[in-house]
Formats: sequence, C-alpha cells, structure tokens
Amino acid sequence: MSEGVHIDKVRDSDIIVGVDGSVPAKAALRWAIGQARLTGARVRAIIAWEIPTYPSWGLISYEDFGAAAGKLLAEVVQEAVGIDSPPIQVVESTMPGHPAQVLIDASAHAALLVVGSRGHGAFAGTLLGSVSQLCVQHAHCPVTVVRGK
Repeated sequence: MSEGVHIDKVRDSDIIVGVDGSVPAKAALRWAIGQARLTGARVRAIIAWEIPTYPSWGLISYEDFGAAAGKLLAEVVQEAVGIDSPPIQVVESTMPGHPAQVLIDASAHAALLVVGSRGHGAFAGTLLGSVSQLCVQHAHCPVTVVRGK
C-alpha cells in the first residue's frame, strides 16, 4: 500500500528503510526485512522524491512524480518480500521531499533506520553516499548502512 505518511503513523518499533530502486537500496530493504523477521518489527519502506528544477521537465505534474515513485516502491518491495518467505508486514510510503530529510524525520519515531550506500566507485567507494551520510549524522535512532551487492 503506497501512501503519503505522516510521522505520527510511524510506530516506535518500526524499522524504516529508504528505497530508491538502486542495488544498495534493494539490499537495505532485504536486510531490513530479515531483521524484522528476527525481531517481529514492522518494516516501513519509504521512497522520497523531489520535482527536478530542470526546465525540460516542466510538463510533468507533481502527481506523476508521486505515482512513478509509488510504482517503483511497490515493485521493489514485491521483489524483496518474495512469495515463498514467511509473511512480514511492509508498509509502503511515498513522500515528497529530499530523501535524507524525509528519512531523518521518520527516524524520530522508529527503532531503526536502514539505508543503502552507493559510495563513489573504486577507492572512493569506501565512503558513504550523501543521503546515507546525512542519515548517519542526523537520525534520531540507530542507523544501519548496507552496501549493495
């Protein structure tokens, strides 16, 4: 179920996971689902989006970005949950805003925040991506960073 989430809908026992469709984000979602199975927690998968400031994108509506984000989130969650696994509650939320800020805000009422790390390639790949770094520095709960494989 995709929805705009209000922070008061997040449970203090939720595992929040940021999803953007990337390999590291998919790995983070799989990790969060595994952790939820171990702890009995609920997973809240959040995809955040912003309207680009590029003039050529001017014909795409606000609603189209939200719908596209929701569709991507549903596909990634379905892939991660699978059909042969024990059931786990995963709530899908599409939210407008900068991904790091959306996740940091959601972390105020969560047990754990899980994010993927894209890094920057070979040597610099040992560094965190900007969203994961901001989450590690500013989240209100523990953060797990998962490298994608």
